[in-house]
Amino acid sequence: MTDSSIAFIGGGNMARSLIAGLVRQGTAAADIHVAEPVDALRAALAADFGVTTYATAGEAAAQARAWVLAVKPQVLPEVCASLQPVAAAQRPLLVSIAAGITSSQLDRWLGGGIAVVRAMPNTPALLGAGVTGLFATAQVSDDQRAQADRVLSSAGRTVWVDDEALMDSVTAVSGSGPAYVFLLAEAMEAAGIAQGLPAEAARTLVQQTLLGASRMLDEAGEAPAELRRRVTSPGGTTQAAIEAFQAGGFEALVAKALAAAQARGRELSAAND
Repeated sequence: MTDSSIAFIGGGNMARSLIAGLVRQGTAAADIHVAEPVDALRAALAADFGVTTYATAGEAAAQARAWVLAVKPQVLPEVCASLQPVAAAQRPLLVSIAAGITSSQLDRWLGGGIAVVRAMPNTPALLGAGVTGLFATAQVSDDQRAQADRVLSSAGRTVWVDDEALMDSVTAVSGSGPAYVFLLAEAMEAAGIAQGLPAEAARTLVQQTLLGASRMLDEAGEAPAELRRRVTSPGGTTQAAIEAFQAGGFEALVAKALAAAQARGRELSAAND
């Protein structure tokens, strides 16, 4: 075991993306240990990245001072209960990517006195283009905070919040956010086809438009409202579309959708308490 050793509890898509990012950034494969009950997933992780894999959470956790919990929220109480003896012995840094599960729940399930970082990545992390919201409890040291940031930044940018209650808002905005963009793309594509565009042409036009607009948001360094203003000529086609969106209550609908996602995150926490 080394100070840089990391155990992933769960070897699904998000864990895989983080492991790939860490290896790409120079973390030794020998320092990465992965617990995954599915034989095929274990074999693929070992073959693709050279990491050591285990069938049970306890085996992997015993090899590392930092643990990344990458399992579904519904099974976390059971997983944490199985890890209590190891947690008591090692006092690890715990990084959880489970939506709606609070740091106090995780600390309690692991027996107490655990340094917990909650993390909410999103699916573009699979491409190294994600963003992760992070919250650290008071037990997390500066070195542990830096280690958690290094792990999650391997898959994209990171944003830290000081109030854990804001993690439900992080989930609503960015954790669930890619699906909102996919929904917009789906609707734009369907509308283009309805107006007579071939399906392949409509898809390419929509995909490249969203890609280009996202790059402008990322690289221009200006507020979305200003970028929108620049491409909205008075009396033009863009203004007509924007006015139609706003007449349908677009901004209010987005706010309502994000509030629903935030509320669901709180419900998940309560359901697992």
